[in-house]
Amino acid sequence: MTPEIINLAEKMLIGKRIKMCLSDDKTLELWKSFMPRRKEISNKLGSELFSIQIFDNNLDFAKFNPQTVFEKWAAVEVSDFESIPDEMETRIIPGGLYAVFLYRGSSAAAGKTFQYIFESWLPNSTYSLDERPHFEIMGEKYKNNDPDSEEEIWIPIKLKVKAEE
Repeated sequence: MTPEIINLAEKMLIGKRIKMCLSDDKTLELWKSFMPRRKEISNKLGSELFSIQIFDNNLDFAKFNPQTVFEKWAAVEVSDFESIPDEMETRIIPGGLYAVFLYRGSSAAAGKTFQYIFESWLPNSTYSLDERPHFEIMGEKYKNNDPDSEEEIWIPIKLKVKAEE
């Protein structure tokens, strides 16, 4: 699985967020609260859905475990922040390099892909993790928990700093 390296321009999003950990997964609760209200967002760009994860700065993914708390967002991209529905918030994803992996399969089986990305691809690449949001884009081919589903996994990266000799 080879990613496409993309220099992403800044993105503006509106959505809902929740603090959670994998052992107390609140993803379903978050999306159930967001999806019926997404039509209230009048300035959407496209129909894609963004599932965003924001981790504490300096998080060592080698120590990531089911109790590691992070912020999860359900959001859509917007053209501006002029109209924000009640109980929703804004989020900017800063521009920068991302490794984009096309994932095919059910969301229940995605763990192996993330394990590959962080334990195999990233350590063996010329990149290291950057401290920006991680996210998935779910477009037309996304079908929740369907083995034929497709989504993009966006991992923030930067070139590794070479040790001076």
